[in-house]
Amino acid sequence: MKHTYKLSTHQYLRRGFETDLPHMVALASSSRDETEFKQQLNELLLSGNFHPDAVRNIRRLITNDGQTVFELSTESEIELKTISLLRQFLSKQTTDDSDVSVDFLTDLYHQFMRLYAPVPSAPSSAQISQWMKRWPSGLNEDVRAIRRENKERIIALLIRRIERRHAASNRYVFPEGCSDEEKRHLVETWWNDHRFHLAFAVKNADELNRMLGHTLSEETMQTYRKAREKGIPVFVTPYYLSLLNPTGRGYDDQALRSYVLYSPQLVDTYGKIRAWEKEDVVEAGKPNAAGWLLPDGHNIHRRYPEVAILIPDSMGRACGGLCASCQRMYDFQSERLNFNFEDLKPKESWEIRLRKLMKYFEEDTQLRDILITGGDALMSQNKTLRHILDAVYKMAANKRKANLKRPDGEKYAEMQRVRLGSRLPVYLPMRINDELLSILREFKAKASAVGIKQFVIQTHFQSPLEVTPEAREAIRRILSTGWSITNQLVYNVAASRRGHTAKLRKTLNALGVLCYYTFSVKGFEENYAVFAPNSRSMQEQQEEKALGKLDREAEAEFLSLLKNSNDREAAIRHFCEAKNIPFVATDRNVLNLPGIGKSMTFTLAGITPDGKRILEFDHDHTRKHSPIIERIGKVFIRENKSILQYMLQLHEMGEKPEHYAGIWHFTEGETEPRFPLYDYPDDDLPVTPAYSHCVL
Repeated sequence: MKHTYKLSTHQYLRRGFETDLPHMVALASSSRDETEFKQQLNELLLSGNFHPDAVRNIRRLITNDGQTVFELSTESEIELKTISLLRQFLSKQTTDDSDVSVDFLTDLYHQFMRLYAPVPSAPSSAQISQWMKRWPSGLNEDVRAIRRENKERIIALLIRRIERRHAASNRYVFPEGCSDEEKRHLVETWWNDHRFHLAFAVKNADELNRMLGHTLSEETMQTYRKAREKGIPVFVTPYYLSLLNPTGRGYDDQALRSYVLYSPQLVDTYGKIRAWEKEDVVEAGKPNAAGWLLPDGHNIHRRYPEVAILIPDSMGRACGGLCASCQRMYDFQSERLNFNFEDLKPKESWEIRLRKLMKYFEEDTQLRDILITGGDALMSQNKTLRHILDAVYKMAANKRKANLKRPDGEKYAEMQRVRLGSRLPVYLPMRINDELLSILREFKAKASAVGIKQFVIQTHFQSPLEVTPEAREAIRRILSTGWSITNQLVYNVAASRRGHTAKLRKTLNALGVLCYYTFSVKGFEENYAVFAPNSRSMQEQQEEKALGKLDREAEAEFLSLLKNSNDREAAIRHFCEAKNIPFVATDRNVLNLPGIGKSMTFTLAGITPDGKRILEFDHDHTRKHSPIIERIGKVFIRENKSILQYMLQLHEMGEKPEHYAGIWHFTEGETEPRFPLYDYPDDDLPVTPAYSHCVL
């Protein structure tokens, strides 16, 4: 029963309860009502020698039964009837089995079996290593051979497309009388220019299908035709398309496809997508959901006291590709983010606006960290990016200078960290050119003089397959400027397969990249196809990621090594070799909670009739939050997919369900401590406790 992941019937599950949990069925049948059933269950829990985690979980479900909770993501009320509905099913008080789903019953079967069955043992290090070996990186020679074929096919298509271009204003045109060999040589040269890929990015389904050798299914093509009707932009660069595998042999590219190919649920929901990060909804003169007053417009996003996001009015409002699970899909829907490059070029008014936005940081008592993103920070042209960083430098210098006149206890936090959020090391590694490197070096040199100590490119590698020779070179060049690179993974279904994320950590560490966050996908309906339940994230955290956990002594040794090394790639590689670990587990598995921030501290509060878990989240107590957190307290989030449906997806991908058997038991989570490397530098500055730009 417990390893069966076919679509079971209600009758099959009823027999499972009767065979394996007869005492429970008897209690349900003999009880006069839900109250008596819950009382008898509590007495049962007291009478047996059951596993304490299982007992605690069942008691919570009993206590919550009959309660109505406010579900934060959809802002709707949900009545929890987990135990009541189970009693009705077991006692056969209803003949309509449609009241509860197979998904609901399967999850509850596993929860009650936890009382009697031993907890599945965690996989061994050897098993995890075997799982990791299943996932080659883009540096693997067999993978590269298939991609060379892809590139040849794509270049042939691009040549035909360029032959139809005649406008003298176009940068990429063939000279008159150019031979076929010369044309191919020109395109191969242009391939190394990121502007070429932006100019020839795929923008419709037919072109996408041609680039992939006409291998997309009719179902996928229908989804894309509907996407076009609804106005969903399509934008994939030739370089990234060359990473996919349309050959039907060789490496599994489902992780790559799940980030760039749209699902029917995304298309159906587009136009009605709501902002998961409710603090991103800004009304002039009103505080956002986290209590912060922001300048008019959509340039600054903020949920924490110490850090805010800056989204420039530039090409940084576009990306090198639109990820299917993008957390800012709401902004693409509203067209605040788009791929109309000409319209996104900075206007004269942007310079005035940028000064106003920097004043916001300068005059804030607590802000000391700026994350410039979008879109994508590195989509901005070099001239624009230099201008933005110059403005950040002047703001930081002004903030520091103003503090000289403020008494101790009334000083403002000074800028300590600057980050650029970009997926271009993945989508367009050729964007990391000499001029950009000079901008990064120059900014670091002068910004260090005004107190900024941390300089980070925050990127998004989602699969080891994205780590190509081109990406490796881009990483090497960025690290040569003295900037660090950290990675944030969006943990979707394909990435959640056993060993996949562990292999990504290992691959990135070997190049000097440290992992920062492993994000659960937001649980709205548009992300149904790619959502992996938080229980799987917790399982990964406690099992696969455990291979790279450090004790305090090793952690201190690692931090010292990084501090004193000019070669981060070699330092991390040598440390892992010395400790005989595949990677260093520096990331935290978290979910972005609407208006509150990141957390993975939760308990299972209930299960909906269709089998979706309702989790009660608490905020991350290890970091500073907006004062509004004291008013919000714990929040409830309904996941958008049942555990059973997730397991069926894995099965369809060729995974063995028994490898994930313990997933049902992860009904509690705890946010990991932040890795010390990501703490703000020690600062003896006596900062005022007062908040500016904050309204409760």
